[in-house]
Amino acid sequence: MAEERIRILHVLGRLDRGGAETMIMNLYRHIDRERIQFDFVIHTEETCDYTKEILALGGRIYSMLPFQTSTALGYQRRWRDFFRAHPVYTIVHGHMRSTASLYLHEAKRAGCLTIVHSHNTSSGRGFSALVKNILQFPLRYQADYLFACSRQAGIWLYGERACRRGNFRILKNGIETEAFRFDGGAREAKRRELLPEAERSGKWPVFLHIGRLETQKNHRFLLEIMKEIVKRCPDARLWLCGAGPLKEALQTQARAMGLKEQVRFLGVRTDVSALMQAADVMVFPSLFEGLPVTLVEAQAAGLPVLMSDTVTEEVILTDLVQSLPLSVPAAHWAQKACEMAAGSRETARADYVECVSRNGYDAAANAAALSRFYLQRQ
Repeated sequence: MAEERIRILHVLGRLDRGGAETMIMNLYRHIDRERIQFDFVIHTEETCDYTKEILALGGRIYSMLPFQTSTALGYQRRWRDFFRAHPVYTIVHGHMRSTASLYLHEAKRAGCLTIVHSHNTSSGRGFSALVKNILQFPLRYQADYLFACSRQAGIWLYGERACRRGNFRILKNGIETEAFRFDGGAREAKRRELLPEAERSGKWPVFLHIGRLETQKNHRFLLEIMKEIVKRCPDARLWLCGAGPLKEALQTQARAMGLKEQVRFLGVRTDVSALMQAADVMVFPSLFEGLPVTLVEAQAAGLPVLMSDTVTEEVILTDLVQSLPLSVPAAHWAQKACEMAAGSRETARADYVECVSRNGYDAAANAAALSRFYLQRQ
């Protein structure tokens, strides 16, 4: 039976707890593994957050040397050699868009059906972003199928005309909905764990942010917001979950702003659901996003969300979400966040799991639909 399964090759940069990777793992856990197996090519030799789980589920992980502009031909040649050595793959699902025009070209040469998947709405800024934009432009014509986590993410990468074609698909960022159903006991347990003895009262508001510590997530502005929050509520706390290149700089900024006691850097976590139960408001001032899995999870947990209006409105599934422009001063963000936290603590949390599921964000249902898609194209 195992040899009769089709093996789908997913291409990513790493296998850490980022939004795209978490979405793929949510699908992988529910995919029909009697008939389908996920394997991965990543651009690192390091052990990643999901490495152990993937191997336990029967997946294979291959390492590819990263792309460099000076060795583009070598990068493409390595992919050509890969497909020659692994003819078992007939479907390639690319999530690393920056070099997808190169590896999907080789996949098509090898006779594979190709899928490119947009998870974002910007490449960022600078020379690196310019190179990415040039490399990814041909994808709208090259790939057999164009996937996106949201319509906005699709239009950004492929253009509006391509998103009206029959080969465009939106695959929503499904989550393990039941894992995020609100649990008052879990809330109290996590607050006892993470708040010192004097802070365990429910009157202490906790603000939460989950995301990689990089420019896109706009943590510098988030710390400015927190400074304003503390002026209004000295007992407030901010939990920052995630790792990334800006960690030391952000820790330095927090100390310089006098927020050493109020801001905790919690690192990469496996207890995201419990943290969402324990917090009072998710604050999410990103510069750009595709459709953040984290905000879907927050709504399933009944956690109010204050996000920037740069995040697609497609993520608004419930009445828990409010948005503000990034042009609004940090003090205005802080006032709104404090009002939302007060409302969150004064009323019992409603159950939003069914609402999130009805809107198409249940991982099991999405995995079943994706299984049918793959199998019908064999």
